[in-house]
Order: sequence, then structure tokens, then C-alpha cells
Amino acid sequence: MIRIAIQAKGRLNEDSMALLADAGIDVTASKRKLVAQATGFPLEVLYLRDDDIPQAVAMGVADVGIVGLNEVAERRQDVRVVMPLGFGACRISLAVPRDAGYGGLDWFNGKRVATSYPHVLHDFFTQHGVKAEIHEIAGSVEIAPAVGLADAIFDIVSSGGTLVQNGLVEVERVFHSEAALIAHPQLAPEKQADLDKLQFRFSSIVESRGMKYVLMNIPKQKVAEAVALIPGMRSPTVLPLADEGWCSLHVVIREAELWEKIEQLKALGAEGILVLALENMIR
Repeated sequence: MIRIAIQAKGRLNEDSMALLADAGIDVTASKRKLVAQATGFPLEVLYLRDDDIPQAVAMGVADVGIVGLNEVAERRQDVRVVMPLGFGACRISLAVPRDAGYGGLDWFNGKRVATSYPHVLHDFFTQHGVKAEIHEIAGSVEIAPAVGLADAIFDIVSSGGTLVQNGLVEVERVFHSEAALIAHPQLAPEKQADLDKLQFRFSSIVESRGMKYVLMNIPKQKVAEAVALIPGMRSPTVLPLADEGWCSLHVVIREAELWEKIEQLKALGAEGILVLALENMIR
């Protein structure tokens, strides 16, 4: 059995629980419990603050964890990043007051910058030769310039709406983050075997997101052109129909390309096109 640490509450908790459910792992949710047993996989869930997860995994309190790469970078714990999970996307950016007259990174020399990510910011400033005062604060970073605590901030940005509300403008995108599966660097062989199985399940789910399964009928003489348009995972499945002049073509297409490809296929004579949701994709 392995123990996985996930965020106790918030959006990352919801997305992590949804991922476990999609992987066939049922966890009885309880806000009063620190540890919960799962069914469908030899797993127990440890609920923690997101900034405590890297340390818990590094210490072996948890074998694996789901946490943002921003926390992994900031906490500097000895953990392995096993795989990105495709949710929880955000960035850590430098932002200044709207009327600051920002003209480039030199603006920050001699300034005080408030942040909850001092290590990430220190590395960035050192890399670019910026000498600024880094002022570490926890929570409500975006109000620091307005109340005189700092000249600028370095904080997580998703939509940018909070910056606008506080009279700030994003000027430098420094660190791009998403949720990731992390692991203790030296798991026992039996725990590593369980992690490999868990990673296999997660990978099939992550790879299927943003993909659609498409079926269509197409004239037999147009199959080669259609295959050139949509190569599929290895190659499309082509099946003969009762009408000798037609074939059924089955293929997986990325959702971002779906309508463009459908238009091209229709131009080749494809008809009876069905687009289906893809739940899992196992390679």
C-alpha cells in the first residue's frame, strides 16, 4: 500500500479527487479525517496543506503526492517529479502598480518586492542580475503595494482579475506551473510497483483528455487521403462496409483540431460522422 498526500481543500483537492475517481479509486471524503482509506487500489489518502506536501513526501510521511510544481520549486525538498497531471495550471508573475512606468527588469533594482515564493524569485533575480529586496509575506500579497509594504509583488496569477482589482499590472511571467505527481526519491520495491500501476492509470486518463473518438463513412478511393490527414495513434482503423465502394474510418483526434479535420474530411466525401467522448486511452 502507498500513501498519497493531496491538498486538504480547494480546487486542487477537487481535481485530485476527480482524478482518483477516474482511475477507479474511491475515497470516502471526510473533512474531519487526516487520513482516509481508498478502495479499488492499495492506497490511503493523507490530507495536507499544499505547501506541506513536498516536505511530507521527502520525509517519507507520504510516499507520493499531488501538488503544484510551484510548491515543489519553492520548498526545495528532495522529491521526484513523476509526471505532470494537466490541471491546476497557473503562473507566478511579477506585477507592479499600473502607473509605475515599468520599462524592464532594471526597474526592480532597489525596489521591495512582496511574495510568498522568495526562493523562486531570488533565483530569477540572481539569474538576471537584479538587486532587489525580497519581502516574504503569507497571504494577501496583492495588497502589499497599496498599503505601502512593497513596491511590487511576485504572486500566482490565473486570470489576472485580482491584479486588476488592486491596481496592478502583470509585467513578467516567471514560472509556469501545473499539478504534478511527485514521489519519495527512494521508494521500497513494493511501493514503487504500486506507484508504477498508479502512474499507468493516471497516464491513460491524462492522455485521453482533449481527445475525441471519431467514426465516419468515406469513399474507398479517398481512404489514403483521409489517412494522410489524420494519422491517429498508430494509424486509423479502416473497415469495409457492405457497400464495396465505402469504408468505415475510426480515428482519435485532438479536440483542438477536431472541426478543422472534420471540414477537411467532409470535403473528401466523408459522411455519417460520429464524435464520441474518449474516457481513457491506454497505450
